[in-house]
Amino acid sequence: DEVISTVEERVTKTQFRIRSKHVIGCDGAKSQVRKHLGIESEEEDSWKHRVRYETMMTIHFNADLRPILKDRVGMLHWIMDPAASGFIIGYDLSGNQVLISNFDSDKHPVNSWNEELCRRVVTAAIGQSVPFDVLSYRPWILSRKVAKQYRIGNVFLAGDAAHSFPPTSGLGLNSGIADVHNIAYKIATFHQGWASSKILQTYGAERRQPAEVNSKQSVKNGKKIFSFLKILSTAGVDDEEEARNILLRSIHDPAKQELINQQVEGQREHFDNLELHIGYVYGSKEIPPHASHYTPKLIAGARLPHAWIWFLNECLAPQNDPIDVSYVTEFSQEEVLARQFSSLDLCAFDTFVIIVGSRQTWVQRFDALEAAVEKWGLKLRLYAVGSDFDFVHEPHRTLFDIGASFDIGGGLLVRPDQHILSKLAPNASVEDLKFSLSQHLGF
Repeated sequence: DEVISTVEERVTKTQFRIRSKHVIGCDGAKSQVRKHLGIESEEEDSWKHRVRYETMMTIHFNADLRPILKDRVGMLHWIMDPAASGFIIGYDLSGNQVLISNFDSDKHPVNSWNEELCRRVVTAAIGQSVPFDVLSYRPWILSRKVAKQYRIGNVFLAGDAAHSFPPTSGLGLNSGIADVHNIAYKIATFHQGWASSKILQTYGAERRQPAEVNSKQSVKNGKKIFSFLKILSTAGVDDEEEARNILLRSIHDPAKQELINQQVEGQREHFDNLELHIGYVYGSKEIPPHASHYTPKLIAGARLPHAWIWFLNECLAPQNDPIDVSYVTEFSQEEVLARQFSSLDLCAFDTFVIIVGSRQTWVQRFDALEAAVEKWGLKLRLYAVGSDFDFVHEPHRTLFDIGASFDIGGGLLVRPDQHILSKLAPNASVEDLKFSLSQHLGF
């Protein structure tokens, strides 16, 4: 019924013993929690697939790149120079950047890496002589790893402890956030007495599938980026000056232009992949056919689609501050005011929400449901189009009318983590709603 953890403060080496009901291990790709639990991972890396450019180096440095880039102020800059092929992530172009570059580990064994090598690579990547400091550097392998299980007893894995993959597309970070979004409310409902321990079993079942899909996409993205040089015929050329000359000839070779254009277009899923970030459906094994083609879904397991809304009932308006998009200079004042609240603001971290097309046809059923589940201590809230809120844009209204039958009295039952628990038919009974909740909560 409890977990005792020993935690060490690394600077002073002081150890603490912590007694808790649950532990969520968020201690990174080399998780000691995962290791202690003996949880194995499914892995795939470039060593096993004999890819030449399998070893990667991340170099954290600081340089003022603004005079070089001028008006080209993008955050991500591809480097095609054979001496430093990869990309620079400009967290702050005036002094905080990361260079991710691929290395032939036969030519540059990891144990031979030093600051001098890093400085040579960064200088080649920048292309001009500018002062900078190398803050850190580390190797990693273009690989993916997903834990075979996310829970043992009252201990859970989340974030990189549960899954780790290349830093492409931001999928790793967003997957970790979604892990905790999922498990946090489930642990809370159990502690509050709103759910049985069965709800905790759904965590791994729901979160592992998106991690599998995202990890494979991240490796795919990484391989696409670092195989681009092969198209330009510079891979395998040891002499850097010769490789640069080949690169320049390839860029200006009309015969290769179409191939280069195809390779550039092939990177789209790396930068446009909303379907993976928010388009997944819990309980579905379907793999998205294309990461870039996001489709709003109004089905059980899907994340409630975003739609801009107006609140008509101030008593039901959320406590959070309105969204501020005034920084978007292209918006008029009217457009700024129309983008203050999202359909996602109808959700709350501690509440199950019923969203319907008509309050009049649902209020009696809602009151009866509240009475029926009162013993669970569950928080419920009803929102109705036309009386509590309305859609700002007609296409969003149409989406919910068609997808959730709002126009004929249908609705949605939404979990605290903004995922749809069930679609509600216009004639759904109180028992139907109670059954959906009890199944999810484990009663």
